[in-house]
Amino acid sequence: MDNQNFEKFREQLDQHYAWPALYTFKFIVPLGKEPMLKALFPNHTPNEKASRNGNYTSFTYQMMMPSSQAVIDTYISVSKIEGLIAL
Repeated sequence: MDNQNFEKFREQLDQHYAWPALYTFKFIVPLGKEPMLKALFPNHTPNEKASRNGNYTSFTYQMMMPSSQAVIDTYISVSKIEGLIAL
C-alpha cells in the first residue's frame, strides 16, 4: 500500500471509529507461518480456524486500538509475513 492509500484508509477508519476502539483484524496465513503471526501479538489470543485441506489458517484478533495509525502500523508489521492475506 502506498502513502495515498494509507491516507484514504486512515480517513475511513477515523470516520467509522471513535478512538480508542475495539478493532477486528482478520488474517489468513499459509501452513507453517502461524508462529510468525502469533509472535507479533504475544498478549492476544486469536480465534483460529484451519482451512479444509489444512493449507491455511485464519486468525481473528479483536484488539483495543488507540488510533487509526496504530491499526495501519499493525497491518504494516504483518505484511512482512510472506503469503499472509489481510481481510
